[in-house]
Amino acid sequence: MEPADPFGNQEVLSQSDVERLLAQVAEQESSAEVVSTGGSSKKFSRDSIQPYDFRQPVFLSAGELRKLRLRQEDFTRSLAARMSIYLRMEFGLQMSRLGTLTYERFLESISNPTHLTLFKTDPLRGVSLLDIPSQLGVIIVDRLLGGPAQAINLERDLSDIESALLDQAVQIILNEWCNQWSNLRELRPVVVGHESSGRFLQTTSHDTVMLVLALEAKLGDCQEVIQMGFPCYTLEPLMRQLNAHIEASNADPASPHNQTIKWNNEMNEVQVHIAADWDGLTMSARNVARLKVGDMVPLEPQFASKINVRMAGVPKFIGRLGRLDDKWAVEITSPAK
Repeated sequence: MEPADPFGNQEVLSQSDVERLLAQVAEQESSAEVVSTGGSSKKFSRDSIQPYDFRQPVFLSAGELRKLRLRQEDFTRSLAARMSIYLRMEFGLQMSRLGTLTYERFLESISNPTHLTLFKTDPLRGVSLLDIPSQLGVIIVDRLLGGPAQAINLERDLSDIESALLDQAVQIILNEWCNQWSNLRELRPVVVGHESSGRFLQTTSHDTVMLVLALEAKLGDCQEVIQMGFPCYTLEPLMRQLNAHIEASNADPASPHNQTIKWNNEMNEVQVHIAADWDGLTMSARNVARLKVGDMVPLEPQFASKINVRMAGVPKFIGRLGRLDDKWAVEITSPAK
């Protein structure tokens, strides 16, 4: 009896067929078919498709987030300097995180108890949040009262007096954040309330996207994290102005369409001393001392076409020597380099 054929009547693939199938599989894995709203489909490279996490949505592109990060780094440095002067002690600040979270997840990240400040930035709409841990808040109050700023274990809410003193530091933080946007829009922080827990707080819907700025603060031997949360609709006008400002600053300043020169009429009657001279003749001090009336000093002809015209001692133009109405004159031929 003949042994059974393990492949049956199936055709055995050649090496070229196998390589062609592998190439087709690789092509399918490297591309994805995207269906538009009209029903038409088109293939795109998987590298060009950015995944979207619905559990942690974003409202800023990578470029906008990079621009915002640079501005927040400036805010962190200036705030650290201001708080150090205010507390008369080194106040270390370092940006540890800048990203987006839903409002619900942001509230879950807030410790309990804490000192939570609700504030608005007029004229922008929406209520933003500033979270200062209670332990850090007590250390700041202790320093304001002349204490050594030593860390203590605290598991209680701040008293009314402590909250009032801490509000002075809160106002410095909010003012400094608004000052970072002064070149785009004048902002004014307004404190609308305080909370000791974010468990039952609801200033916006739970699925609102928040921009969260986390700052690692160190005062004395206490180290805590300060958080600032801004609703996306609060920052949208600022981001539009920031993008427009950067695009305008990146435009070619030498282009005549982007550069307009305005004359100040107050300069009409100002007198400016103008002098003309030329270079190229070198003499020793002995020969200069021997010069007398009637001596001839030979000059090369090309010197007459390279006259330096100086305005208030500053070289501005190049000209050539000539005469006008029986007077020596200089014809301007080009601006000075």
